[in-house]
Amino acid sequence: MRAMVMEQAGTPLQLRELPTPKPAAGEVLIAVTACGLCRTDLHVYDGELSQPTLPLIPGHQIVGRITAVGPGVSAFTAGDRVGVPWLGGSCGHCDFCLGHQENLCDAAVYTGYQRNGGFAEFAVANAGYCFPIPVEFPDVQAAPLLCAGLIGYRCYSKVRQARRLGIYGFGAAAHILTQVARYEQKSVYAFTRPGDDDAQAFARQLGAVWAGSSDQSPPALLDAAIIFAPVGALVPIALGHVRKGGTVVCGGIYMSDIPAFGYDLLWEERTLTSVANLTRRDGEEFLPLAARIPIATEVHRYPLEHANRALDDLRHGRFTGAAVIVP
Repeated sequence: MRAMVMEQAGTPLQLRELPTPKPAAGEVLIAVTACGLCRTDLHVYDGELSQPTLPLIPGHQIVGRITAVGPGVSAFTAGDRVGVPWLGGSCGHCDFCLGHQENLCDAAVYTGYQRNGGFAEFAVANAGYCFPIPVEFPDVQAAPLLCAGLIGYRCYSKVRQARRLGIYGFGAAAHILTQVARYEQKSVYAFTRPGDDDAQAFARQLGAVWAGSSDQSPPALLDAAIIFAPVGALVPIALGHVRKGGTVVCGGIYMSDIPAFGYDLLWEERTLTSVANLTRRDGEEFLPLAARIPIATEVHRYPLEHANRALDDLRHGRFTGAAVIVP
């Protein structure tokens, strides 16, 4: 099979011919038809997530059809269409796993980080961490739902009662989450990089009641804010824009250092929290909801051999919506 391989952090991915993997017990082999690209891939590539298994095939928003199943797999058969998310496995017996918080398991492993991912023609995945893909979504449109959608949904679940929701960083996750929030009749306030008129126009097109740059103040106090941009300086800014009793959620897996800020920003029962990864329950709840709405993902396709260009375009904000690698 062809695959794009990261041999060390910060160096271009290399197109390689590799043996097609075989599924072990509890695993499935998937013929990859689409693999979403997100900022976590950049954090892996840049070495900001410092424990990859090298050499590595990145990519953790995989959609494809099962071509073979390993011993002990009963939930899926050859021909089934499935999606593979960032969380690729956990121990199954710690307090977190037993409490449906497998996203916090100390022994968790991650797709496109410790397990080879979907920048390839085939991928092996733990069957227990695969999701059936609703028929409403073509493969390419489904791919961003598996991280951008799921992480956005987990962030949103922490502030679902908010009527006025701010979103900092209007990329793949934000464009999906805005549609969920609008479906539930929430008012969305979108914050983008300064000068990013295209992202602001895109946010308004999706139903945001206001869109501006992250150095601007919204026209009303927010009930809650979600930060997708990996910029620690946004934390005190967002706290300053939420009302008393409001919540700020840090939704990224990596963030630059948060600067010191006065207690007055946290006082009056404001909450600052984070989201780590996703759970299988998130997938079981979100994917049917995405089909009911239905979510429309804006995608930009890149052939497998152009994965480096896709990473660079993502880094520099050259597209709205999400990028998808198509082997």
